[in-house]
Amino acid sequence: MVNASEDPARARLLDLAQSRGVSLAGLSEMIGRNSSYLQQFIRKGSPRKLEEGDRRKLAQFFGVPESELGGAEEIYHPVASARGDWIEVPRLALGAAAGPGALGADERPFDSFRFSRRWLKEQGLSDGQLSTIRVQGDSMEPVLHDGDEILVDRAQRTLRDGIHVVRVGEALMVKRLAAPGPGRAILLSQNLAYPPVEVSLAEIEIVGRVVWKSGRL
Repeated sequence: MVNASEDPARARLLDLAQSRGVSLAGLSEMIGRNSSYLQQFIRKGSPRKLEEGDRRKLAQFFGVPESELGGAEEIYHPVASARGDWIEVPRLALGAAAGPGALGADERPFDSFRFSRRWLKEQGLSDGQLSTIRVQGDSMEPVLHDGDEILVDRAQRTLRDGIHVVRVGEALMVKRLAAPGPGRAILLSQNLAYPPVEVSLAEIEIVGRVVWKSGRL
């Protein structure tokens, strides 16, 4: 058994995965390996080093130099330094229903969106607490449409006015939240065809606040 803290590359990879809220199994599949590949790399020391292609994909995903994951130190030049100006925010393989509710899937990244580090800072967003998911359904129209991608800030998980992703049982929803009284929440749709739903705060988990969206015209 290998102690990850004794190997900077293994410790850094584990820290990055935990800070972004992504699983080692999901990262393994993202780079085309079996789901236990990175778990074995970190816990058992096999393989001894990440292969160059695997290391490059992981470094690009997390927006860090390959040297942090065991690669050679990079020589400074303008193209390489520009990488540090961008953050790769994971796209999770699940959707938040703007409707009755979609069953949650494995929260594993399958892709990423690249955001300007400066823009995120200007918006007061912490890159380690961000992920994107897809909207499903029409209950949030005209604000959010079926197929839109939304940026979710998981650092904002308290009940406040705004559009949030919430988990109710096994279902994920994207709704506007309101507080009618102590210990209660109302899930509001933008589409008036969907009535408000009042629930106990104990019945829901606020996954994060929706802070940005993209979609096709």
